[in-house]
Amino acid sequence: MKFQLKKIAAIVIIAISLFSCSNDDEVISGEGNLKLEFDNTYGTANFAFNTEYTNSNGEKVKATQLKYIVSNIVLTKADGTTFTYPKSSSYFIVDEATTASQILNLAKIPAADYTSVKFGIGVDRAQWELGATGQGDFLAAAQTASMMWSWTGGYKFVNFEGNATSATLTTPRNYRVHTGKVVVNNVETYNYAEITIQFPSVAKVRTTITPQVHIIADAKKIVDGDNKIAVTTGTSGDIMGGDRLALIMANVSKMFTIDHVHND
Repeated sequence: MKFQLKKIAAIVIIAISLFSCSNDDEVISGEGNLKLEFDNTYGTANFAFNTEYTNSNGEKVKATQLKYIVSNIVLTKADGTTFTYPKSSSYFIVDEATTASQILNLAKIPAADYTSVKFGIGVDRAQWELGATGQGDFLAAAQTASMMWSWTGGYKFVNFEGNATSATLTTPRNYRVHTGKVVVNNVETYNYAEITIQFPSVAKVRTTITPQVHIIADAKKIVDGDNKIAVTTGTSGDIMGGDRLALIMANVSKMFTIDHVHND
């Protein structure tokens, strides 16, 4: 009897081990979809147009426009390899005024566990150098969205506008923060930024699972990040070049974080 019990116990243990192995060795194949959601905030507050926010310079700021170009998406898998989203489909305009634009639907992603994402803010130089005919449908989309100065002037990478007051400037002053290609004294600065962010948990792309990665975009940091830039001082609230634009680009590179990942 003892022998029989031991034999039965051994069979049970082997069956449990085989079942565990079959669960651990999930066969991942095929393609799925993944969503990148860009949720604009102002510091810890929800971002809203014509809402007064106070920045660390003591300015009271209201925004009337917030748009930025997201491009060149690269996803990193748990094994360290990467998947580069097709470049021809990798240019998007995120617009606070258009809810649908805030979720980027990425299709035909190889099924895998993904741990981070890299993306650009703006249009990379190599793409712009393809000329107007090489931009595909995105050129017309950027023109319609007021995300270009002109073809020669190039794309606006970030378009952040509104008005502000301060203790010494009580009449609202309009400000316009536009980043992109700048030429000063025949010296060109392209101002394209790349951001890499680790996921707090893996994004499980499967044929039956479409993860949604919730990215926080803190608009406060555009002018009130590591670099504090007052828009109510000087002769103009417009920042489209000069030393302050370089400071803003440093801020923009740190304005994105990931809050969470949904795998359902």
